[in-house]
Amino acid sequence: MQLTLSIIIVSYNVREFLEQALVSIKKAVENISCEIFVVDNASSDGSPDIIARKFPDVRLIKNNENLGFAKANNQAIRTSRGRYVCIINPDTIVQENTFSRVIEFFENNAKVGAVGCKILNPDGTLQLACRRSYPTPWVAFTKIVGLARLFPKSKIFGRYNLTFLDPEKTAKVEALSGSFMVVRRETIDQVGMLDESFFMYGEDLDWCFRIRKGGWEIYYLPTTQIVHFKGESSKKSPFEQRRLFYEAMHLFVKKHFGTGKALMPSWLLIVAVWIRAVVSFASTAIGKLLMPLFDLLIMSASLGIAIYLRFRPDFPLEPFAVVYIVYSAVWLVSLTARGAYGRQKLSGTKATSAVLLGWLINSALTFFFKQYGFSRAVVLTAGIINLIFIPGWRVLLKALARSKIEFFRKQLRNVILNRRSVIVGDKNSSEQILARLKNQVEPTYQIHGVILSDHSFDEDRIAGVPVLGYLDHLQDIVKREKVQEVIFATDKIAYNIMLTAIGTSNGAHVNFKLVPSNLDVIIGKATTDYIEDIPLVDLDYKLHSFFNKSVKRSMDVLFAALLMIVTAPVMAWLSWIKKIPQQKIIYKSGNSHDICIQEFQFPADSHRLWRRLPALPSILQGEMSFVGRELITTHEKSVNTHLSLQPGLTGLEQLNRHSDLSPEEREKYHLYYLKNYTPLLDMVIIFKELFRKHKSA
Repeated sequence: MQLTLSIIIVSYNVREFLEQALVSIKKAVENISCEIFVVDNASSDGSPDIIARKFPDVRLIKNNENLGFAKANNQAIRTSRGRYVCIINPDTIVQENTFSRVIEFFENNAKVGAVGCKILNPDGTLQLACRRSYPTPWVAFTKIVGLARLFPKSKIFGRYNLTFLDPEKTAKVEALSGSFMVVRRETIDQVGMLDESFFMYGEDLDWCFRIRKGGWEIYYLPTTQIVHFKGESSKKSPFEQRRLFYEAMHLFVKKHFGTGKALMPSWLLIVAVWIRAVVSFASTAIGKLLMPLFDLLIMSASLGIAIYLRFRPDFPLEPFAVVYIVYSAVWLVSLTARGAYGRQKLSGTKATSAVLLGWLINSALTFFFKQYGFSRAVVLTAGIINLIFIPGWRVLLKALARSKIEFFRKQLRNVILNRRSVIVGDKNSSEQILARLKNQVEPTYQIHGVILSDHSFDEDRIAGVPVLGYLDHLQDIVKREKVQEVIFATDKIAYNIMLTAIGTSNGAHVNFKLVPSNLDVIIGKATTDYIEDIPLVDLDYKLHSFFNKSVKRSMDVLFAALLMIVTAPVMAWLSWIKKIPQQKIIYKSGNSHDICIQEFQFPADSHRLWRRLPALPSILQGEMSFVGRELITTHEKSVNTHLSLQPGLTGLEQLNRHSDLSPEEREKYHLYYLKNYTPLLDMVIIFKELFRKHKSA
């Protein structure tokens, strides 16, 4: 039996909004034969659990990856049975009469193929995108140059969002918003489903274009309305969403306004779209470059002062240009490497250590390169000035935020001092930590949410703080919510689980802390914050630091290159004289792709390193390392390939392979290596590998 209505919601990490949307939708379809689909695009906030638990009658489609808006909608459209199909965003609330009014309009107007309603912003204003025209070259031009905003009531300039139309009157339009659109089944059968070439944005315009081209009418119906909390799914990564938007506009223009299809050449509109994109991206990039530019200004002044003091009254302009570029670049790279522009960009300690590191490098340059070393006094003077002012302005800014001056406290405190934090634990432990944090006189943690260690808790909030998801999605949540601090309640989380979670962070700019049950479990850095009587202990993995990763990679490149040169005669002798055959073996990588390496087909009891001499180019290319986790073929059961540890020719796991290691034991070796990495440890492992007996591969 055919139903009257099929409602399709594509959801991605908007659990709270999705729940409210479903509540309002179910009230609005009480007297309509209806089916509701939720297509979840690999959310990490527990959305599928909420649907399964609270809305068992909703048809849930769970994707293992984000397939995009068009493809996810099409998944449900293919299996839907309604005479009318509604696509609606999860961050919406509908009126009780929304669907009944739309269906009534369809049944009274046989030529109508698609209908949209009045869409309001949360402040009650009209969301202009709910009725619009196609972005033809002229319409897009008026929008891009601002004529549409200057003359909104003009039929010539105001066509983009049809701002000259009365929002209270029903109107035939060219396009609707994909946040709410109802389409007749016969229309879909004729013109097809959404174009999956559009990942996000543009697919609604394209669908409306094809619907009208098929002879159907599209109407804006203001007799009912919805509220749309616009952009909740996309605001988690605005830079990426902006890129997708402009790419979608480019695709739409190429598809529908190619040569001979418009009054103006399509290349002009494409250029205009990308100019707008460049301006938009540039404004975002400038905001991120403000701190480096300010530091560069200090460096410029320090070098100028140092050279003037050393060489006055003459100023060596030509050599200064070279010195300025090299020395400033060294200091900026040092600041970046030490995280002075990351999550802890106002850390005076990081800035100080970066300036000292840059000073050491620049001092070394004066000994080895004469063109950079016309005066060591200049390096010393500039370094002292940088050491005072580059960390100094950061310390001053934090001091002003802590001061009693109301203006600075109000303007700076939340931005500078409070750290965006999440608590990981069960309900009880999270409540205890939250209670203590709220009692702080000088709060330094902005508790953004709770991540639960298990799926047994049904509520959306704990002590007024939202539940963001579960521990098995920690990495996605940290990235999505821009978390700066992760606080573990260790009495409720096994240490191997906690450390594995940290291991998968892959060097993200996040501080991990734990609330220990006793001080015998301190791991990593020796920094401790106290909230009342609870110590928060920093966690750290040495191999996640930029410096150690750079050292390890440099050693791999250096030794691989040297060995390739030294063993070239041996390789030639084995390949061409002895004619030892080689085989290609596909191994699993920790990344999204597998790696293929060459190996000699020596007997199984021969030394592993000799067999894998042809794999040296793979090390040089960065696909693997000399020391890492065990290589696992695609036919073997993978063990912890998600950890931030490359496969290696040898490693702690390989050295102890004879012990028939369990998955837990392998994991402990991985975590130990990540936590205790030093170049010396790598040398010891390689030395042991070279001088041990091999019974098997």
